[in-house]
Amino acid sequence: MSSSSSDLVVVGAGIVGLAHAVDAVERGMSVTVVERDERAVGASVRNFGHACITAQEGEALRFAEQARATWLRLGEQAGFEVAECGTVVVARSAEETAALEELATNRGTDQVRLLTAAETASAAPVSTTGLEGGALLARDLRVDQRRAAAAIADWLAAQPGVRFLWSTPVLGVDDGLVRTGRGPVRGDRVVVCAGHDLDRIFPETAESAGMRRCVLQMLQVRAPGLRLDPALLTGTSMLRYPALAATGGARALRTRLSHQRPELLEASVNHMLTQLSGGDLVVGDTHTYARTPEPWSSEEFDRLLLAETRALLGRDDLDVVRRWQGVYASAEGEFLRARLSPGVTAVAVTSGIGMTTAFGLAPSVLDSLA
Repeated sequence: MSSSSSDLVVVGAGIVGLAHAVDAVERGMSVTVVERDERAVGASVRNFGHACITAQEGEALRFAEQARATWLRLGEQAGFEVAECGTVVVARSAEETAALEELATNRGTDQVRLLTAAETASAAPVSTTGLEGGALLARDLRVDQRRAAAAIADWLAAQPGVRFLWSTPVLGVDDGLVRTGRGPVRGDRVVVCAGHDLDRIFPETAESAGMRRCVLQMLQVRAPGLRLDPALLTGTSMLRYPALAATGGARALRTRLSHQRPELLEASVNHMLTQLSGGDLVVGDTHTYARTPEPWSSEEFDRLLLAETRALLGRDDLDVVRRWQGVYASAEGEFLRARLSPGVTAVAVTSGIGMTTAFGLAPSVLDSLA
């Protein structure tokens, strides 16, 4: 392997690592990206393709807003779909309606437009049974998640001063040096974006952060003739996204579900849908947490997700064509940024919002390195 040095070495070619490489290139830096697999196969492709901007708070909201502009630009430059289609949030109870009304008050009608039941059913193909209304989060994006990471990597590889080392395991990291299974890789600065596998490289850092793996169960569902442009969120989503979870309506909803639908809370369900370019739906998701998760999927969780989807859409003609597990790093707070030595920084999104925030997070990290 060449001993030539780069301004920045990025460990990991998932969306967080790619975001750091993109920002470095725009600063005129030379970049080497080291990735253990021959392509991105982790959380960066196993997600909903949903940039949930409006429902974030604080630093995550600032990062998400910055990332939005980068996604739109990269979609054009790298040649993958980024749709400004927004998100429809469905309200099927008084508590859910109250949560959306409070969010609209906090964010303003330019970001959150409340919908009647008829408007909600027109915006998304949901059942009108029990439908009270909804909201449109107009600034949210939908990204072609199964193409985006590969397209961004291809675009980066064509830029001057950028090289990718695929299928290259990282054995250790020191100031100015990444030791790999193919030999040393040198760089003035190193950013480690290994996600939930940070503990494979820096176990003490992961342990200090209380990092665990969050395992998601997700489905690809065939729904003949269905068209869904925006992302579709439900009441359980209101319990997970910060700007909604902080509302009085969401707190009341959690209390009611704890008595009436405890299985949704026990599985930590965020029931939401997006549509792939071929027409199938991405349906999810459940959440379980452990440093070393059990390797088994739960058929009960899959049945729960499918039943919720049939009820939401008012359709029984839904067929599961794929099942998978997603995994992401989970820890206290939304982001981990650890300066491990003068030239080495570990970065992880620890809240499952990497697609939403990575292109805002990366510039802040590189600013701190500069």
